[in-house]
Amino acid sequence: MGRAFPGHQAQRVLAVMLGLLIASLSFAPTRGAVTTELVVADRIAGVALYGFDPVAYFLDGKALAGTKAYELDFGGLSWRFRGEANRAAFAASPEVYVPRFGGYDPVALARGVPLPGHPALFVVHDGHLFLFSSPENRKAFLARPEMTAAAAKSAWPKVRRTLLP
Repeated sequence: MGRAFPGHQAQRVLAVMLGLLIASLSFAPTRGAVTTELVVADRIAGVALYGFDPVAYFLDGKALAGTKAYELDFGGLSWRFRGEANRAAFAASPEVYVPRFGGYDPVALARGVPLPGHPALFVVHDGHLFLFSSPENRKAFLARPEMTAAAAKSAWPKVRRTLLP
């Protein structure tokens, strides 16, 4: 008498799983979907460079986190800055501050692999910001920056086609 039939147990399990799925969807970020993989970003929050300020690399020579108080939407992502002056500089000339190859590691790109760079592993070279996936790749780039950048530039169009627009 109080025993459930095996079919009823399966239905209960399915109902619980469906309920959990629906509940998880209702807690998804309401900010809008990130529609690009062309820039290294926190895909859940939709924040470019994981919240690091792209202007700070040039002005401070450091990887510094921006704040939500100084955000700017650009290219389908939110970009964070340390202050109003950095946000204004980016808004006036984003092409100067957006990392080359969207922040993908140029050493990996030269091999045809879209490996996201880490915002703390960077080089500003020849007026451009480059991010790297490892200290070893950063070191390899510094050994031959022009050659590596040229190889990455050559490979980028083909690799870029494999990413979501």
